[in-house]
Amino acid sequence: MNMKKLFIFLSIAIFFTVLPAFSQPGSSTSQSGHAGSNTGISNYYKKTSKPALPTRTYNRKDWPHWTDDDHDCQNTRAEILIRDNIGLLKYKRNKPCNVTWGKWICPYTGKEFTKTSDLDIDHIVPLAYAHKTGGANWPRAKKKEFANDQINLVAVEDNINQEKGDQGPDEWRPPLKSYWQEYARRWRKVKQKYGLYIGPVEEAALKDMERQ
Repeated sequence: MNMKKLFIFLSIAIFFTVLPAFSQPGSSTSQSGHAGSNTGISNYYKKTSKPALPTRTYNRKDWPHWTDDDHDCQNTRAEILIRDNIGLLKYKRNKPCNVTWGKWICPYTGKEFTKTSDLDIDHIVPLAYAHKTGGANWPRAKKKEFANDQINLVAVEDNINQEKGDQGPDEWRPPLKSYWQEYARRWRKVKQKYGLYIGPVEEAALKDMERQ
């Protein structure tokens, strides 16, 4: 075999040896450390849909609440008491700042109250719950906004608010079943407004409440 034929023979052999390595782009095995394009996209969205575990511990002081941003002497608590009142309001020292008396129906229990000392202002989505579902690394200004956002606030019986604590809908629901749909609707509205994560167990609980 002369040199020219040998050269052609070797070239053909090398071509067919290398060709299979390029025949299936994007389909490398797990041993290579490279996933196919579809798998990569899927993993990316899985990672970004659920926030990482908070690197900082929840501290209520990081979420300034009951502020008076419009400087009208009524803080957020007073404004919610006024909003949810269905009777004649009375104020401390005859100044329209601190509410003392009125009439409120707790949406969680259906009980009636006239003294503000029997009421708490509940965060429908608790601050600690927001912290662990996406709000942990918010700047202080956004945490303040969330803590005082009236769409997330409601005047309720103080004992029931303490019973709820920072639990989600899979752990705690208002005793008054007729309020479940509204509770779930408001929970979703707050979560969607602030881009907070809704986990699968939480989602199942909300759907169950919405069916009632």
